[in-house]
Amino acid sequence: MGKKKNVRRMQLSWKLAIGLVLFGILILGSTSAIGYYTFRNDTQKLYNNHAYQIAEEAEGFFTDEEWEYYADLVTRNARGEVTEEELTEAQNAPRYQELKQQLEALRASMNANDIFVSVMDREAVEKAQKEGKLDRIPGILYITDCYVKQEESFPLGYIGEFNGAFAEVTKRIVDSGERADDYFISESQFGYNTSAIQPVVRNGKTIALVTVEIPMSTIQTTLNQFIVRSLIFSVIVVALILILLMLLANRYLARPVLKMAQAASSFVASRQEGKDLTESPIAKLDVKTGDELEVLCHSLKGMEQDLATHIENLKNVTAEKERIGAELNIATQIQADMLPRIFPAFPERKEFDIYATMTPAKEVGGDFYDFFLLDEDHLGMVMADVSGKGVPAALFMVIAKTLIKNRAQMGGTPAEILQYVNDQLCEGNEAELFVTVWFAILNVKTGKGMAANAGHEHPVLRRAGGQYELVVYRHSPAVATMEGMRFREHEFELYPGDSLFVYTDGVPEATDAKVELFGTDRMLAALNRNPDAEPEELLHNVRADIDAFVGDAPQFDDITMLGLHFMGSEE
Repeated sequence: MGKKKNVRRMQLSWKLAIGLVLFGILILGSTSAIGYYTFRNDTQKLYNNHAYQIAEEAEGFFTDEEWEYYADLVTRNARGEVTEEELTEAQNAPRYQELKQQLEALRASMNANDIFVSVMDREAVEKAQKEGKLDRIPGILYITDCYVKQEESFPLGYIGEFNGAFAEVTKRIVDSGERADDYFISESQFGYNTSAIQPVVRNGKTIALVTVEIPMSTIQTTLNQFIVRSLIFSVIVVALILILLMLLANRYLARPVLKMAQAASSFVASRQEGKDLTESPIAKLDVKTGDELEVLCHSLKGMEQDLATHIENLKNVTAEKERIGAELNIATQIQADMLPRIFPAFPERKEFDIYATMTPAKEVGGDFYDFFLLDEDHLGMVMADVSGKGVPAALFMVIAKTLIKNRAQMGGTPAEILQYVNDQLCEGNEAELFVTVWFAILNVKTGKGMAANAGHEHPVLRRAGGQYELVVYRHSPAVATMEGMRFREHEFELYPGDSLFVYTDGVPEATDAKVELFGTDRMLAALNRNPDAEPEELLHNVRADIDAFVGDAPQFDDITMLGLHFMGSEE
């Protein structure tokens, strides 16, 4: 047991150590990255400002007349208006050579990579931009160039190239007569430099540009030194902090947590072995840290007591649930047995064929159907739906079904029968349940019948050789809504070959996963898919279409259907 305890403590300590190390690495990496980028940006900005100071000093080497002269000379040269002799003479002039020497001396003293004076050829730039040729734009007209490699410097009148992005920046500087809003870094065949473009403005117009490029190699060396020093310092500081944190965490976190984990594990083992839990390791647990761990320890003790009580209650609840489930299964069977389920229902009768089904949404439902012979010539048919679901609706359904059948056996019209049932159900109806009923009495010899509809769905009728169609007429209110109520009834007549279909609202209101209703249109389409089918096949067709439409969506309402095919009497 002692070895296991030490192993667990070592595992927890190692996990804690690894977590702290990863946390330290995250802090070290983030601080180094932030310091690196901040230092680099500040240094680059400093070097760029230094380049602008050099450009301002270089601008002062030229007089206003010289600026006008050289800018005009290289512009005319780009247009082919200057001869080679004139260009050579200007380049060999003592004053030009003096300016070039001054710029070269300035570049060398300031450790610049290049100082060149130029004019932007606006026409060439705009033409290249319009044609989409942005890689190499011949738009730099050199006045002088003092590159660090003198043999690679461009002479007076040389037409240089730049890319589209650099040309766009230069164009904005020329148009505004002001420096760029932000410094920029360039990396090309001339090296890794920070560039400063100083506009030369005379009489409100930019006539030339002084460009200074300072190498960034010094910055890179400084940055590398900064990273190495920062990492060494950060590693030492983070290592010290991690060691301290590991010692504190092991004492005030790892050990108390390990004690609680071991006590909980022992409690589970004792529970599985069926041992007495009155003196469990959790009850003996004592953690005094003065923080949330101590609160957690007290909570764990309380949870142990609650868990023991809950386990006992769970046993009782499970036993009660099993008892209720068994009783509901019996209730389901009793309810199913109350409905006619043996088909053919009247095999000796040739005048009609009848079939019905009921599928409850829960264990027991509130829908019911019934059919029975009142005498040799009259058939009673009932289709009803009790408001509500579950056991209350099922109990109300039993009473309503019994009352309707018993009263119908005594004689009377459908309206008289429903009036009697309504008055009986209204007495003591504290739950305020009601039932929609379609009740009809059919003379199976003549096909004539009488029906009353108390708030129920419209029946569907098919004449011989035709299609199923809804029979729409005014309804009476539902049964058990108000005492002393009278019900409408109407006559109908079936002819040999006619079929009748009645149902509850669970059929048209069947809902799919998109909360879309099945509807009466789909119901009629299902009926007319094979209108000549016998009642049993007909109901199976409708149910198959409902199942295909609903898919995996749950059933919210009872689905009850009854079909009758009338053949008539041979007499």
